[in-house]
Amino acid sequence: MIHRISSIARHTFKQSVRDKVLYNLIVFAFLLIAASILFGKISVDIQRIILVNLGLTAIAIFGLLIAIFIGISLVWREIDRRTLYNILSKPVARWEFVLGKYLGLLLTLLVNTAIMAAGFYLALFYQDRRFQAQDVASLEAIYFILLELALMVGVALFFSCISSLTLSAVFTFCVFIIGNLLADIRWFGSETHSALVSAITTFLYYLLPNFSLFNVIGSAAHGAPVAGYLLVSRSLYALLYAAILVSASILIFEERELQ
Repeated sequence: MIHRISSIARHTFKQSVRDKVLYNLIVFAFLLIAASILFGKISVDIQRIILVNLGLTAIAIFGLLIAIFIGISLVWREIDRRTLYNILSKPVARWEFVLGKYLGLLLTLLVNTAIMAAGFYLALFYQDRRFQAQDVASLEAIYFILLELALMVGVALFFSCISSLTLSAVFTFCVFIIGNLLADIRWFGSETHSALVSAITTFLYYLLPNFSLFNVIGSAAHGAPVAGYLLVSRSLYALLYAAILVSASILIFEERELQ
């Protein structure tokens, strides 16, 4: 079982690495980090804040693009190319296929985030030829970005199992945007003084993944560390929610009729 899942994960990783879009995203990430160095030199007294903000934002944005655009095609691509039938004709269960795909894309994101993080820290070192104790906060922010990506892959995988490629992209983007506005949506519901609206917004608040929990780039730019309890609680939140999404994807894919 473990061997089959790891084989699918490795295949997914190799397939993602061969994707030209993946390389383009990495190149653009490094270009944005290079631009942040330029802005840092122009702006006096806030060089490091600008560099951290733009560098971490670049890592988050390009990581999310990879997670979404490759995530929504994880299942669809195999069906479209008819390779899924060859895979399932072997002693591979559907749940092993889905889990292997998820882990494979996570591995891809981990490797590419590590590469972009290395470029980011090289940019930090290039700026004033030294590292500072507050740079640990940026490492924590990168960890939170990885948690967000793990959750985003789960969302993309879920929609890829129930819808077409285009609709999966639309649904995934909508969930991501709403997931970053959940606190505001809940506040709006409470301000309307309508029991129905308040109940709906509260339901959405607890139902949809709250991506804003993982945005600590602003505090990292100022060198503020993340509290230990937040590291633990938000790690558990991402792990639990991702597990629910992957489990739901498996249940849906198990019942899906393949044509």
